[in-house]
Amino acid sequence: MNSINVIAPYKYLDMWVFDDSRVGLTQEPFVGGADTLIDQAVADIPNAELGFVMVFSKVAFPGHQFRLEWRRAENSGNIYYSADFDAEGWLCPALLRYFDNPPPELFVQVKPKP
Repeated sequence: MNSINVIAPYKYLDMWVFDDSRVGLTQEPFVGGADTLIDQAVADIPNAELGFVMVFSKVAFPGHQFRLEWRRAENSGNIYYSADFDAEGWLCPALLRYFDNPPPELFVQVKPKP
């Protein structure tokens, strides 16, 4: 498994989704508050709904902007808390396509697509 992962979320039917053929995901939606966290994280990225770059890792990396803390397992997924936005978001079982176990922390960077 990669130490640092990259996906390119975009809006489909007014929902944040992403594709990653490397791990067998197509239009995988962000729901349960994760969508709201993304709205806040990309507020300054023009046309983010057309796609943006999200880099994430279980270890801190240069340039990360946000840190999410694991709070609890819920509904086959995991709840993470963002102190930056004082909000929680649910990450579905697709998280385990990237990590063996839910990491205690996730570090995230968002930026415009090149």
